[in-house]
Amino acid sequence: MTMLPEQAMVLALLVPLVGAVLIALASRTPNVREGITLATATTLLLCVLGALPAILAGQRPGFTLLTMMPGLDIAFRLEPLGMLFALIASGLWIVNSLYSIGYMRGNQEAKQTRFYVCFALSLSATMGIALSANLFTLFLFYEALTLVTYPLVTHHGTDKARRGGRTYIGLLMGTSIVFLLPALVFTWALTGSTDFTPGGILAGKLGHTGMAALLLLFMFGIGKAALMPFHRWLPAAMVAPTPVSALLHAVAVVKAGVFSVVKVIVYIFGADTLASAGVAGAADALVALAGFTIVSASVVALGADNLKRRLAYSTISQLSYVVMAAAVLAPLSLIGAAMHIAAHAVGKITLFFAAGAIYTAAHKTEVSQLDGIGRRMPWTMAAFAIASLSMIGLPPTVGFVSKWYMVSGAMAAQQTLVLVVIAVSTLLNAGYFLPIVYRAFFVAPAAGDAPHGEAPLPMVLALCATAAVTVVLFFVPDVPLALARQMVGP
Repeated sequence: MTMLPEQAMVLALLVPLVGAVLIALASRTPNVREGITLATATTLLLCVLGALPAILAGQRPGFTLLTMMPGLDIAFRLEPLGMLFALIASGLWIVNSLYSIGYMRGNQEAKQTRFYVCFALSLSATMGIALSANLFTLFLFYEALTLVTYPLVTHHGTDKARRGGRTYIGLLMGTSIVFLLPALVFTWALTGSTDFTPGGILAGKLGHTGMAALLLLFMFGIGKAALMPFHRWLPAAMVAPTPVSALLHAVAVVKAGVFSVVKVIVYIFGADTLASAGVAGAADALVALAGFTIVSASVVALGADNLKRRLAYSTISQLSYVVMAAAVLAPLSLIGAAMHIAAHAVGKITLFFAAGAIYTAAHKTEVSQLDGIGRRMPWTMAAFAIASLSMIGLPPTVGFVSKWYMVSGAMAAQQTLVLVVIAVSTLLNAGYFLPIVYRAFFVAPAAGDAPHGEAPLPMVLALCATAAVTVVLFFVPDVPLALARQMVGP
C-alpha cells in the first residue's frame, strides 16, 4: 500500500514523540531502549522517504492543524527545502543513534534514558520546523527545539555544564523574543499572513528602510544561525557530550537556523523583492555581516587548541556560508546555500564523531595531543581527513559541490566581496584542518603515550558511514540538487 504524502507528514511528526515515550518506558532495559531508539530513527526516515516522490513530482502536500485567528494557523506543508532538511535530519539521526550507543556506554555516561528521550523529542521539533507551512508554526517548533535540547547541553550536571546551558538558552531565547517574535508579529500585521509563499509576501508592503530593518530583525532573531555577535551559545554548548555536539552542529539545531534563514529570504521576502532597486542594500549588508562572521570565526578556529572548540568556530563560519549565499539572491547561489546545508551536515557530524571517538579511546581533547594518533586510530582519522576536505571545499567531497554553486552565483551577481571571502576562508579552513591530519599521520606519537586502538565499533561504523556519504554525494548529488533547484523555481 502506497503511503500518501500527507500521511507521511503526520507520521514524521508523531513517530519521534511515540519513540520518546517508548524509550522512557524501557529505561530499565538498555538493550531494548537503544533498540527502540534505532527503530524509531529508521521508521522516521522511511516516513520522510515516503513523501519524497511526491515532492520531486511537484506536489506540495499539507494540512492545517489549528486556526488561532485569521492568518495565524498551526499548519504544515512540505516543499523542496523542507524535504531536504527532513531527509538530512532523519537520515543522520540513525547514524547518530548508533554512535551514541557506543559513546554513552564506552564513557559510562549517567542519565542515558533522559539523553535518548530528549534526542527523540528534538527530532520531533526538527520535523515540525521542516514541515512548517508558515512562520508562526516554525516559531513554535523553533522554540520547542531550544527547550528540549537544553537538558542535553547540561547533561553532565557540572557547574561548567550549567554555565554553558545558561548561555545556550539565554542567547537563543533572547534573540527569539527580542528580534524574531517582533519580526513575525510585524509581518503578520502588515500582510495578514505568515505563510511561506513562493516569491514572498512582502512585495510592495514596505519601503526600503523598513524592508532592511525587518530583514535584520529576522536574521538576528534566528539565533541558531549563529551570526555574530549572537554566536557565543554555540561554543558554550560544547560542554555537552559529543553526540549532543553532533546534534547541535549537524542534525538539528544549527541546521534549523540556516534552514529558517533561507526559508525567510525565499518565501517571506522573496529573492526578487530583495534584489529590487533600493532594497538590494539590505541584502548587501547581510552579505557583509555573514562574510565578517565567516572570516572572524575561521581566525578564532585557527588559534584554538581544544578540538571541539576549533570545530565549534568552524561551524559558526560554515553556517554563514549558507547565510551569505542566500543573501546573494542569485538562483545559483541559492542552490549553493541549500546544498551547503546538506554538505555541512554530513561533513561536520563526521568531524564531531571523530572528536568523540578520540576522547573515548585515547582521552585526548587538544589538537596538540594528536601526534601520531592516525597510526593507532586509522579509520577514525581517515574519516576526519575526508570530512576536512569537504569543509575546505575540495573534491571529491560534497563540500566542493556546494562551494561551486556559491562561487558561480557570486560571479553571476558580480559579488566580488563574496568571492574574496570564499577564497580567504578556504585558505583559513585548510589552515586549521590540514595540520590536524598532518599531525595524526606524519608526526610520531609522543614518548610515553599510552597505547590504544579504535573507539567502540558502533562509533567507528557511524563515522565511517557519514564520511562515505560526503564522497557519495559528490558523485551522486541528484536528490539534494533536484530539491534545491525546485526551491529556486524554473
